[in-house]
Amino acid sequence: MELSVCLKALGDPTRLLIFQQLLIRRHCTRSLSRKLGFTEPTISQHLKILWEAGLVCKEKHGYHMHYLPNQEAVNFLEDAFAQMSQASLNLNRDPGICQCELRQQAEMKIEMIEKEKNIMRIAVTYDNGEIFQHFGHTEQFKLYDVQDGKIVNEQVVNTNGSGHGALAGFLQAAQADALICGGIGMGAQMALADAGVKLYAGVQGSADEAAKALAEGRLEYDPDVRCDHHEHHGGDCGHEHCAEHQCGGN
Repeated sequence: MELSVCLKALGDPTRLLIFQQLLIRRHCTRSLSRKLGFTEPTISQHLKILWEAGLVCKEKHGYHMHYLPNQEAVNFLEDAFAQMSQASLNLNRDPGICQCELRQQAEMKIEMIEKEKNIMRIAVTYDNGEIFQHFGHTEQFKLYDVQDGKIVNEQVVNTNGSGHGALAGFLQAAQADALICGGIGMGAQMALADAGVKLYAGVQGSADEAAKALAEGRLEYDPDVRCDHHEHHGGDCGHEHCAEHQCGGN
C-alpha cells in the first residue's frame, strides 16, 4: 500500500466525505446517495476509486453491495500520520533554528568529537576563498583540523551572528585553537584571549594558503594589529576610515 495513492484518492472532497461516512458505519450506494445528496452513479464512481486505492472493502448483503473501510488501510494511514507527527515534533523542538542550521550544528558536533585526535583546529575568517578582513562582521569561518603539521579536514561554517563577543563564543564552542584574520579591534582580541583562542591577525590572501602556512609553522602575521580609531572612539567613531573599512571592533 502506497501513501501517495491513498492520499490522491482522498484528495477529492466528495471521496473524503464518503470515506468519513464509511468510518462511522457501512453503507450501500443508495444509502450514501440519500445521505450526501449525490446521484447513485456519482457515488458508485467515487467508491470505485476508493476501492481501487485499497481504502474500502465490499460485502454483498442480499441484493445490495455494502461498502466499509479497509481496516488495514485505516491502520496504515494512522501509522503514517503518527510518524509524520513525531517527526514534526522532533524538528520543531527549537523553532528558532532552521533545519539547515540544525544540520550544520550536528555536523559540527561530529567534527568536535574527531578533533580530540587532532593537534590543532584553525579558524579563518572566510569570504569566497579569501581571508575576510573585518573580524566583527564575518559571516563565515573556515575550520581546518591539523595533525602532524598537515591539514586533515576542513569545513566552512556560518557564524549565525555578528559582533566580537558572539563570534568569540562561537569559536570557543567550535573548539578552535587559533584564529587567522585581517583587521580586528582590541575588544575582539580580549574576547578571543578569554576564550583561549590564539590570534594570528593582519593576514591577507587565500584562506587555504594561510591555514597551510600556520600548520607548517611559517605563517607571517602582525601580532600588534589594532584599530586606533576604535581605541579612541569606543568602536563607533564615525571616522571616514572606519566607515569605509569597519575595522572589526564590534
